[in-house]
Amino acid sequence: MQRFKLTIEYDGRPFAGWQRQKDVLSVQEVLEAGLKAFLPHEACAVTGSGRTDAGVHAIGQVAHVDIERPMSADEVQGALNYHCKTHPVSVLSVEAVDDEFHARFSAKRRHYIYKILNRRAPLTFQNGLIWHVKALLDVAKMHEAAQFLVGQHDFTTFRHVHCQAQSPVKTVDYVKVKAVGDEVHIHAGARSFLHHQIRSFTGTLQQVGIGKYDVADVKAILGACDRSALPFNAPPDGLYFKNVEY
Repeated sequence: MQRFKLTIEYDGRPFAGWQRQKDVLSVQEVLEAGLKAFLPHEACAVTGSGRTDAGVHAIGQVAHVDIERPMSADEVQGALNYHCKTHPVSVLSVEAVDDEFHARFSAKRRHYIYKILNRRAPLTFQNGLIWHVKALLDVAKMHEAAQFLVGQHDFTTFRHVHCQAQSPVKTVDYVKVKAVGDEVHIHAGARSFLHHQIRSFTGTLQQVGIGKYDVADVKAILGACDRSALPFNAPPDGLYFKNVEY
């Protein structure tokens, strides 16, 4: 039995999310179906480093899988990409690892990026891959407000009502807001995040950016520890699972 670490990118638009679900297509299901196609006598379960919601993308998702049949990392990568080619899923790399490696539990920090296109003109090529905000955003104020979200806090306000985490308390290592041409990128990193936490951050910071909320209001919104205090949740379009540190 050999364990392999997979690094994966995917366009989240056709999927109901990362996790396998009944009657809807998921990224995990696509990968496991690809494995089944060239390993018909093995029950290969793919374990991801974390879940992404419907419509959320990845440029560096990590997973692991155990394979009994003797195969090289290159063979696994080639076979998976061949059998998954009808879906917008690409296995960027495959690495043989020891049994102690676990895609989820060995992770030290997960990094995400949320992309906003800040222009008046409508979307064309990036439709579904970025959040389009027409109103001019004050990036400096957004970044200043984002610093209230760094550190260990009770993030109940930014937690989805169906979040399965045992506690709303998380430690966020950084939140950075940067202008990149006509785009605004929000970078966030932590060991783990709550369900919808980054999308909730983004929706709140966007309201600061358009002037509906002041910078200091974000501290009050966080301190309320009440989901009803959240301005709104940003759409999944612009959210990307960037990479994982081990």
